[in-house]
Parts: sequence; C-alpha cells; structure tokens
Amino acid sequence: MRAEGRTGWGGLLAAGLAGAAALTALHEGARQVRRDAPRMDIVAGRALRRGARATGTSAPRGRRLYATVLAGDLISNALYYAAALALARRAPWAGGGLAGLLAGIGGLVLPQRLGLGRPPRIGRTSTQVMTIAWYLVGGLVSAAARRALTPRPCRAGLLGFRRFVA
Repeated sequence: MRAEGRTGWGGLLAAGLAGAAALTALHEGARQVRRDAPRMDIVAGRALRRGARATGTSAPRGRRLYATVLAGDLISNALYYAAALALARRAPWAGGGLAGLLAGIGGLVLPQRLGLGRPPRIGRTSTQVMTIAWYLVGGLVSAAARRALTPRPCRAGLLGFRRFVA
C-alpha cells in the first residue's frame, strides 16, 4: 500500500479540522481587534435563519446562534478542506492552497448571489484581502497537517539502520 493512502478519511478529516480551526481562530481573533475584519459569522447566521424559516422552525438567538454558527463553520470548513485534500492526494499543498483561495473568493462573491446580502465591510480592500488570505491559510494549514499525518516509508540510515523519514 502506498503511503498516501494509509491514513484514510480519518487523517483527511483531522487535517481538514486543523485548517478549519486555524481559519476560525483568525476570524475570531481579528473580529475582536479590527473593525474591518471579515464577518463571515454574520453571513452564516443569515443562512441559518433563512434555513430555519424554510423548514418552519425557529433559529437560535444571541449567544446560542453565535455558538451554532461557529460549530457549523468548523464542521463545514473541515469537510471542505478534507474533500479538497482527498481530491489532491498526491499534491496536498496545491490542493489545500487552491481550495483556500477559491473559498476566500467565494466568501466575497457568493453571499449576495445566494440571497444572503453583502458581508459586512466587504467593500473595503483590507477586508477582501483578509478574507482571501485567511481561507488560504486554512487550506495551507490543512495541507501541512495532512503531510504531518501521512506516514512515509523508512529508509536505510547510517550503518544500514532503519530510520523514520519525517
């Protein structure tokens, strides 16, 4: 069996979760210190309320809404990054980077097209750059985690002893 396939879906999901956690940490940290930080949590809250209306249920409010949105962001971004890495098994850096770049661009253009309105402060260049950069970072962290979780074959070292290749 090749080394690329040894960790399976568990490794992919763990790598995706690492990227999603990095992305969420960037969003949340910046939200607390920068007025121009991207607010994808607000867009996600709109989507959650819209989904609740469509199903005839009520969306959570206040802190519960915020916690639900964060959990949904973590889960959906983890699955997204894991799927991208699954499609790019032989090139995780390219797959993670491309997935992050596309997610960032999607974060800028899709909310309005999906009827969720404009993301707050999205007209500012700094907000646009942060949005794309942070999703890119999430993709690259996913790729790094995937690389770290993927076992590689041993090679003969000094005097013929086997050593783990990091």
